[in-house]
Amino acid sequence: MKKLIISIVALFGIFNAKAQENTSSEPKKLTFDEANLVSSYYKQDGNNSAVTGGIGTEKLTDISNTIDVTMVKYDKKDRKNKFNFSVGIDHYTSASSDMIDLKANSSASHADNRIYPALSWSRENESKGTTLMAGVSFSTEFDYQSYGANIGFSQKTANRMGEFTAKFQAYLDQVKLIAPIELRTNGSIGNGEHDNYGTSGRNTFALSLSYSQIINKNFQIELLADGVQQTGYLSLPFHRVYFTDNSVHQEALPDKRFKIPLGVRANYFLGDKIILRTYYRFYTDDWGLKSNTLSIETPVKISPFISVSPFYRYYSQTGTKYFAPYQEHTAFDDYYTSNYDLSTFNSNFYGAGIRFNPKNGLFGIERLNMLEIRYGHYTKSIGMKSDIISLNLRFK
Repeated sequence: MKKLIISIVALFGIFNAKAQENTSSEPKKLTFDEANLVSSYYKQDGNNSAVTGGIGTEKLTDISNTIDVTMVKYDKKDRKNKFNFSVGIDHYTSASSDMIDLKANSSASHADNRIYPALSWSRENESKGTTLMAGVSFSTEFDYQSYGANIGFSQKTANRMGEFTAKFQAYLDQVKLIAPIELRTNGSIGNGEHDNYGTSGRNTFALSLSYSQIINKNFQIELLADGVQQTGYLSLPFHRVYFTDNSVHQEALPDKRFKIPLGVRANYFLGDKIILRTYYRFYTDDWGLKSNTLSIETPVKISPFISVSPFYRYYSQTGTKYFAPYQEHTAFDDYYTSNYDLSTFNSNFYGAGIRFNPKNGLFGIERLNMLEIRYGHYTKSIGMKSDIISLNLRFK
């Protein structure tokens, strides 16, 4: 950890030197705006693993590191072009995934790495109040690859108090067909951990609409609506389902799913030191799942350079019509899953963050101007619980 911190400080020191060079000479067309480094540690436990049919350990740990860099360039028409590049690397260990192969003490699925770079661009015309945006992304791990792209447009109202945004996103994914070991054949899905498994496609298309409005100097509101269409292989091949006769099967779900999330955000400034941030979302889909989310966060400024942000989120859902617990599905079911993420439950997530914005920067680096640490504890009514702690460093 000490070596990691030293490396991070050295990295931002290089950025600081480059920034000082730019300010001491003629400004370049493309200039550095800011960089963020986010690191987090996540762990969970529970006893409803879908890999073993809705029973068994859900122990999992994940270490995540993401860095994003934003550059800005004004073109000949004085339009602000913003370029953002980010890359993330996750490493996780999963006791439940390890049970894909019941005979191995530690199979290849016990641990994995996920890498996910992304590149985005936006161009803001301040005089017209319009912004164009586009981006591409990629994610890869042992059993899943995803290619993403998005385009968008926003328009501010004449008085600049409101803004409408529309964004279209597409994800073209490939799922590696890794079956539970007892269900493997000599065919395309392989016999062992090092075989060449087949793949199947999964496509997601989403249209996101939002409208934000400044009501007055203390109150802001935003309305959000999405339509999401998924097609292709929407099951996970290594999820077991046990029928009433104790036979074991691979999870089987429809090859289409349409989702509609609707939400509203409202921020209210209680003086100069307290902000009240609230959020509500209603969700429904054609698999029969419905949910409600309500969250609140209250950043409080303790001093000009320190603030704390306690938060709480409540979530409840009614499960999809295709879910049943261990050994409760029958041969009469066309579709079946024992994944408790698709069951009926409610959850609570609460914690707090603390943010430091020292006047002269962190570690003696003036442009390293923000450090935030957040901790959250999550509990599900079905017994699962988790903890996450994250650290965010910002250089600007």
